Amino acid sequence: MKILVCISHVPDTTSKINFTEDNTKFDTNGVQFVINPNDEFGLTRAMWFKEKQGAEVTVVNVGTVETEPTLRKALAIGADAAIRINTVATDGFSVAKQLANVVKDGSYDLIIAGRESIDYNGGMVPGMMAGIIDANFVNNCINLEVEGNNATATREIDGGKETVSTSLPLVIGGQKGLVEESDLRIPNMRGIMMARKKPLTILEPIDTVAETTSVSFEKPAPKGAVKLVSPDNLDELVSLLHNEAKVI
Repeated sequence: MKILVCISHVPDTTSKINFTEDNTKFDTNGVQFVINPNDEFGLTRAMWFKEKQGAEVTVVNVGTVETEPTLRKALAIGADAAIRINTVATDGFSVAKQLANVVKDGSYDLIIAGRESIDYNGGMVPGMMAGIIDANFVNNCINLEVEGNNATATREIDGGKETVSTSLPLVIGGQKGLVEESDLRIPNMRGIMMARKKPLTILEPIDTVAETTSVSFEKPAPKGAVKLVSPDNLDELVSLLHNEAKVI
């Protein structure tokens, strides 16, 4: 089984986010980048298929040379090879088309992507990629088993879970639950050394047209001042909730 794991290069959630050029561009200065958490769950599940079923695992990213450390980390975790599509990731549709082209050329059986990236939270790429390559698709996937050409997947739905059976080729949008946080792997020294010898292929992008453009960004408004009310002064509390907060 050939598995392709799509990797997004995203800011660490502890990084302080700022914008430049009149709030139209993301400022990367001083920002630490990591593997998108939803993608990391998928990569760990792919490692399970590699160890239990002998699957071949390749990771892919749409990005410039700055994303290579993230791909090298994925190789250190255990992926067999990496592909970087040498273009800036603009909108979801163009990214999906770039990834779909790699899937077609590589004849992959299972494509694991995160349900969304934590920077733009678009949640569009896995579904559009499945549509382009005419593959089955399961989003919000929290469990996956593959036996031969058949797959059983569990996904989160409103108010519960749904288990479906399908066949390969398959695209999933994975998330926490596909593996648990305690199962995530930290590269060890041996993995880091081996990653230096594994192939990282750079592909030039195919021609695509971005269907959407970011006009501007805006950070959440700062929280207002907190008013402390004595626990003995219930009348003041009720008055504040009624007249200022307007929640009662």
